[in-house]
Amino acid sequence: VQLQASGGGSVQVGGSLRLSCTASGITFSGNAIGWYRQAPGKQRELVTYINGEDNIHYVDSVKGRFAISKDQNTVCLQMNSLKPEDTATYYCVLKLGLYWYGVYEYWGKGTLVTVSS
Repeated sequence: VQLQASGGGSVQVGGSLRLSCTASGITFSGNAIGWYRQAPGKQRELVTYINGEDNIHYVDSVKGRFAISKDQNTVCLQMNSLKPEDTATYYCVLKLGLYWYGVYEYWGKGTLVTVSS
């Protein structure tokens, strides 16, 4: 199983980026998939996930600005109205099973998002 994230880059405050994560060796259907991020010197933070029943969770700080979507092999994170505090390395994570509290998980390599003022 491999997860490949892409779409990171540098953007100015208020700009948008779209991250994608593509799976090989597994399908997202029936599993939970989400995004974590980690800023330099900070703890890793769960940003959002969509579970196998298509229920979606967002951390409060991104509600109304970020949107997660998925199809069978790709999950996307549309990030709008970006702020400097969104600067981080973003990781896609798949958890086996319908719900986010699944024990077995796969991580993709991170993609860096930098938001500058």
